[in-house]
Amino acid sequence: MEVKQIYTGCLAQGAYYIESNGEVAIVDPLREVQPYIDLAESRGATIKYVLETHFHADFVSGHLTLSEKTGAPIVFGPQANPTFEATVAKDHQRLPLGNVVIEVLHTPGHTMESTTYLLRDESDQPHAIFSGDTLFLGDVGRPDLAQKGNLTQEDLASLLFDSLRNQIMTLPDETIVYPGHGAGSACGKNMSKETVGTLGDQKQTNYALRADMTREEFVREVTDGLMPPPGYFPMNVAMNKQGYDSIDDVMARGSQGLSPEAFEAAANETDAVMLDVRSTDEFIQRHVPRSTFIGLKGGFAPWVGAMIVDVKQPILLIANEDQIEEAVMRLSRVGFDNILGYLQGGLDAWTAAGKDTDNIQTIDAQGLADVMQANPSTKVVDVRKDGEYLSEHVQNAIHVSLEYLVNNLDRIPKEETFYLHCAGGYRSLIAHSVLKAKGYHHGIDVLGGFKAISESDVPKTDYVCPSTLK
Repeated sequence: MEVKQIYTGCLAQGAYYIESNGEVAIVDPLREVQPYIDLAESRGATIKYVLETHFHADFVSGHLTLSEKTGAPIVFGPQANPTFEATVAKDHQRLPLGNVVIEVLHTPGHTMESTTYLLRDESDQPHAIFSGDTLFLGDVGRPDLAQKGNLTQEDLASLLFDSLRNQIMTLPDETIVYPGHGAGSACGKNMSKETVGTLGDQKQTNYALRADMTREEFVREVTDGLMPPPGYFPMNVAMNKQGYDSIDDVMARGSQGLSPEAFEAAANETDAVMLDVRSTDEFIQRHVPRSTFIGLKGGFAPWVGAMIVDVKQPILLIANEDQIEEAVMRLSRVGFDNILGYLQGGLDAWTAAGKDTDNIQTIDAQGLADVMQANPSTKVVDVRKDGEYLSEHVQNAIHVSLEYLVNNLDRIPKEETFYLHCAGGYRSLIAHSVLKAKGYHHGIDVLGGFKAISESDVPKTDYVCPSTLK
């Protein structure tokens, strides 16, 4: 028996390869399935099951493609209702795999169909659980993403309380926990950076697994402090439940090179988002006017989902030649399949065609300190998350967390200079690109973000006016 975790950092997502005596089960595969097929073939094994823990909201699973390419059935837990052919297993149904067994444990709460897969070893003893979004290391799945009928998030949290205590916490402490996500995912709020643990450790350290916790305490703590989920989540759920285009077709469409003229025409005729995925330095120096920056070297896919939201939105890529395949693949992971092509030749071809470019004005942190000393009413805009801002921020800064920027444009000065920053420089450029596209042309980026500001003479405070956060 062998278990391999295949972890994708940009999504904070774990897929799993389970093999016993030449038979393989894949749990929660990503959209690009060839690596799983290649791994099985390299070991002389056959993929027997494609196991889905639930209908994912934060990414598009590769279950349909993997099943189509291998013939392995897709398995969901009870109460799943996919529109395609799949096995909807019963609670405690046993799935033989080589010399071991995978037992289906229905664990509703995160969603109604949420299921944990219990791997039993050759002696039929519990070895590991693949808990999807039911149990994370340090946290549990949020209960507000898949409300059904008249069920509230409190109702779902109550179901999750029962699932954890009746299905999972009764297992031996040495049971290995393989979660669906780690720190950085929006599917929970307090996940550990570790991606593998034991149930015993979780009973000691996970707030939601306290032995003396009442149902009321659990519901209150699990639902407290939940931020609104990203807008693209329901669209990903629909794709996972109803089906999607072949990844091969998506890759072929997105990898079409367009001349500057064709690129510009497509942007004008389709109202496509011109998505620039290059580095921060390249975008600062020059970019296509009104293009949106979300660099590949950062939290790319989640920020695409948060800022573009509609997975059907047409997208035109601006990237270096060696980034095209990666960009299309990572967009498809979160359901953004409507990629019309990319700017062939990049910015060099664009400028050679006589077309205008734009840039971002910048200032270093000490330069900002000098400006603020000369003009105490200088406008500084902080686009970090609430917790980062609350910890420490520039005195009198305007705080608008990036994911809520478009709903708070009235707080940004449009006709006067403002200095914009995040923690290190990635999110602030996303904000600049969004603001420029909406007519805000007086922003100056603070290089190095708050990390550099914290080491400068810029006045800082942790005081928060009650009306500051919205």
